[in-house]
Amino acid sequence: MVVTRKTPELLCPAESTPHEFKSLSDIDDQTFLRMYVTTINFYKKNPSMEGKDLVKIIREAIAKALVFYYLFAGRLREHTGWKLVVECTGQGVVFAEANTDVTLLYFGEDALYSPFPNSNDITLDVPNNQGILFDIPLMFVQAQ
Repeated sequence: MVVTRKTPELLCPAESTPHEFKSLSDIDDQTFLRMYVTTINFYKKNPSMEGKDLVKIIREAIAKALVFYYLFAGRLREHTGWKLVVECTGQGVVFAEANTDVTLLYFGEDALYSPFPNSNDITLDVPNNQGILFDIPLMFVQAQ
């Protein structure tokens, strides 16, 4: 299996968003929750989408969604007492386009159950392993 990935880009909200600080709740601000979580989502092929640029559609949809969910386009900051806040900067989320030389059928019948085979090979690398949380995007998206 070969995965080719284009250079990731920052995808910003489609419209201007407020610049403000949002505090995390005490539940969300617990030290052991300070990490990125990788999810993999699969969607059935929709015949009505045949011939359309799905990556472009996804890219535009995310940019439009970020107008309403603008916190995701911000950055984590640490305030007094190690309290985390999201600075709503509108800087954007990481978006990468990728392709593989196989289909989902390649992975077999159990491919949709955790743990997903080859997940490290097909997902975008995020800086979670280095313990970095501040001044980096809050969301990383890869469309294939």
